[in-house]
Parts: sequence; C-alpha cells; structure tokens
Amino acid sequence: MELDLVEVRRGGSRSRPTIDVRVERRDGQAVTVDDCARASRALEPRLDADGSLGERYVLEVSSPGVERPLLKPADWQRFAGRKAKVLSDALGGREEVEIVALEGDTGAEIVVVRDGRGAERRVPLAQVREARLAFHW
Repeated sequence: MELDLVEVRRGGSRSRPTIDVRVERRDGQAVTVDDCARASRALEPRLDADGSLGERYVLEVSSPGVERPLLKPADWQRFAGRKAKVLSDALGGREEVEIVALEGDTGAEIVVVRDGRGAERRVPLAQVREARLAFHW
C-alpha cells in the first residue's frame, strides 16, 4: 500500500473499543483521505476475523499530524532541524529542543539536540521515553 504504520492506540470502552491508527506515505507526500480509506479497508477484515474487539469497535485511520511521534532512528534523521518535545531523564525531564543530528550505530544511537539556551546535548536514544514534533501556531 506504500504506507508505513506510525502509531496504534487503543481507547474507547469495553463495549465500544476505538482503534486509532496513524499512517504516513513512503513517498513523503501528505496522507490523503483516499490513503486513510485504503488503509481502513485493508485493516477491517483482519480486525473482524480476529474477533477480539467485538462487533462494535471504531477504527480511525489518519496521518500522524503535526505533532507526530518520533519512534524510530530514521524519524530523528528525517526531522533534523525541527523542534521536538522530548521526555528523557538525560534532559532532566520534558524539554523542547531542536533536533540537530543522529549519531552512532544501530542499537547505540545518540540524538544530538540543541536546548533553549543554545547548548548542544547528546542523549542516548534508548533513554528517550517519549518524543513528538513540536508545533507552534
């Protein structure tokens, strides 16, 4: 389908579970309504066959949005130069930073970020608990 899975969240209630699926296009273009419909049509038969959600589940398929999560090393490389909200003990908690680069080998990556004071910091990717692109209106 030329789509990559970015994130899956489960919510709702026991009687009406909600599955929120975020996808992005491999070609880097914006996710369209047609892309979401294709992904939904591909997922529904699998979810129906599994049966664990029951018959009244809600499936929502969308793009990751402007505050997309940074989950893989490739995300950090792709969004170098952008601002992100990062939660890591190595940063002393949650901090908004600019992504500078990703260094290191697979499994030992280091995220290089610039904090609000302009200081570059190196954070082991394994120590990042949560990260999302920051969006300011």
